[in-house]
Amino acid sequence: MPRILNFYMDDSGTRAPNRKPLLFDSRKCEFFALGGVLVNEEDEGAVRAAHQELCDRWSINYPLHSVEIRHSSRAFSWLKKGTREYQKFMADISRFLTGIRVVGLACVVDRPGYDARYREKYGRRQWHLCQTAFSIVVERAAKFALASGRKLRVMPERSSPGDERRIRTYFEELRKNGPPFNMQSSSLYSPLGADVLWETLYELRFKRKSSPLAQIADLYLWPMAIAGYDAGNRAHGLLKSAERLIESRLPEGQWTERGTKYSCFELVRRHRCGS
Repeated sequence: MPRILNFYMDDSGTRAPNRKPLLFDSRKCEFFALGGVLVNEEDEGAVRAAHQELCDRWSINYPLHSVEIRHSSRAFSWLKKGTREYQKFMADISRFLTGIRVVGLACVVDRPGYDARYREKYGRRQWHLCQTAFSIVVERAAKFALASGRKLRVMPERSSPGDERRIRTYFEELRKNGPPFNMQSSSLYSPLGADVLWETLYELRFKRKSSPLAQIADLYLWPMAIAGYDAGNRAHGLLKSAERLIESRLPEGQWTERGTKYSCFELVRRHRCGS
């Protein structure tokens, strides 16, 4: 049996392009993000055990869902901000997320930037943002697997039948044909060829939110996405300090072609520079 690296993936934001022009608003973080955590198959048992221990300590028998935790809503309506219980829980879940043997990786697409870059050229024929994000992040995960002498199993969270069909199509096209981008313009990122991806991409398997690793992917994705707009956000800083993000496993010179990708962020960077 081959040595396997599993890539548990979640998504955040709207994946379809806008029908009307989407203007940049510096007060908003409008993105589509796809990514999560990479974990060696043999390490999954320890990660699942740590997840169960956390849930047992807090009598939680429902999924750890990032948006509910952040907003103290639905299943986490008991988690009131400003209370001692909130502080204790957030410290505990932070220790859990920074202590497990996983690596965070994502592709984040700024929606206004995507619209500004492609609307005039492609109009209504723009790709779904998930096609761009999936191709980029899976190819980068494959590079990480290849460097570890492993094959990559891609494990997105279950979604609608239509979205799952799209993901299956993207996966098979990536295996057969390689990345769907212009090879000349993407040469900066040293994309893998179709022959290498055919050998490295092992399997696509969808997971439900009840999966502990799918929940961890969700909890990792949000701080990675927000870092494109607020590099100093606390959650991202904790993961970075604990060396749980992919950049900690790469030489800095390889971050551009192998690290988390912030795509179409030209408008965000321009605003930061005051232009």
